[in-house]
Formats: sequence, C-alpha cells, structure tokens
Amino acid sequence: MNIFQLTLSLSIIFCSLVAGFLFAFTIVVMPGIKQLTDGEYIRAFQVMDGIIQKNQPVFMLVWIGSIIIILAAAVLGIGQLDSLSRLLLISAALIYLVGVQVPTGMMNIPLNNQLQALDANNLADSELHKARENFEAPWNKSNTIRTFFAVLTSVLLVIVLLRI
Repeated sequence: MNIFQLTLSLSIIFCSLVAGFLFAFTIVVMPGIKQLTDGEYIRAFQVMDGIIQKNQPVFMLVWIGSIIIILAAAVLGIGQLDSLSRLLLISAALIYLVGVQVPTGMMNIPLNNQLQALDANNLADSELHKARENFEAPWNKSNTIRTFFAVLTSVLLVIVLLRI
C-alpha cells in the first residue's frame, strides 16, 4: 500500500465516521429529542452540543481530520489516478467541503451558538417555544443536506478505491 492508498483509505474512514455521526442525528437524535418539551429540547441539545463546543478530542480529530485527509487524498491522487478516478476524487472532496463543511459553518454552528447562549432555565414558555421554532426546522434541514452529501462523499471515495 502506497501513501496515496493509505490516505484514501483514511479519508474513507474519517468521512464515513462524519457521515455516520450526521446520519445518527438525522434519524435518531433529533427525532428523539423532538418528543421533549421546548425547555427539555433546548437543554438536551445544549448539553450534547456543549460536548462538541468543548473540543471533545476524538470528535475534533475525526471532524478536522476528515477535511485534511480528503484534501491530501485529492492532491496525492491527481498524479496517480486515471481521468475518471481523478474526477471522482476531486468531486468527492469538493462535495464534502461545499456540501458538508459549508452548511456546518454557515448554518449549523451559528444556530448551535444561538441556542447555547440561552438560559433555558430562566426563559418563559413562550420564549422557549420561539427559540425552538427558530432553531429546529432550519437546523434539521441543514443537517439532512450535509448528511446526504457526507454519505455521497463516502460512496465516491469507495468507488475510487475500488478502481485502483
């Protein structure tokens, strides 16, 4: 196994872990906390997101590592792949950056930060409801988008690996 194949394999692992994380939020976590009252919902999300906000080391390694490793694989693959595989790999990297990382930075993180700033224990029920309304649907929509693109990225990376 050469350095490119190792990098591509690590890219598949890291990007697939991110895809699985996002997928779990889409089909389990968010539908699960949807059943909670507005205050419970906000507090539950604050606690989960708080772990990430405190730079949980394994999460940070996987999330940031996925960006670095897919870019490294794309650069290394330029000179080692046939034109179709090269196109698939570059497409995977672009899809991952634009379809997963951009929505994260432009939508999910700002929404997370707005929710983190709330003192859920000291808000009126109407304020809790409004905060949840402003958060839940846009966050879920953005997460569904990034889940789709993360899974697509992993599929494309596996196809490239199989073509080597």
